[in-house]
Amino acid sequence: MRGVTRFGVKGKLALRYIGPFEVIERIGEIVYRLNLPRQLGHVHNVFHVSMLRKYTPDPSYVIEYEAIPLQGDVTYEEQPVKILARELKVLRNREIPVVKVLWKNHGEDEAT
Repeated sequence: MRGVTRFGVKGKLALRYIGPFEVIERIGEIVYRLNLPRQLGHVHNVFHVSMLRKYTPDPSYVIEYEAIPLQGDVTYEEQPVKILARELKVLRNREIPVVKVLWKNHGEDEAT
């Protein structure tokens, strides 16, 4: 596994499984065709059953979706909701304020 590249990551830290993806059709007794996203366009979409793993439903995996108003050029404006944390970084002879902001249409784990 030393020089193997899986989905853009090389080495032992590469993901063994990614997904879940929808099964489009069963081609043979042990071969399935999956519906892969466009980012994985370079990967063939037919897999042997030994390369797949059963999906176990997880209620926390369900993502609530909220419609985002898009502009004509398919962009949208990020709006801050609240400041989660403040910190003052000291670098040699100057101080830099660092602020963690919660953005609209994002969860608290995606705050920057």
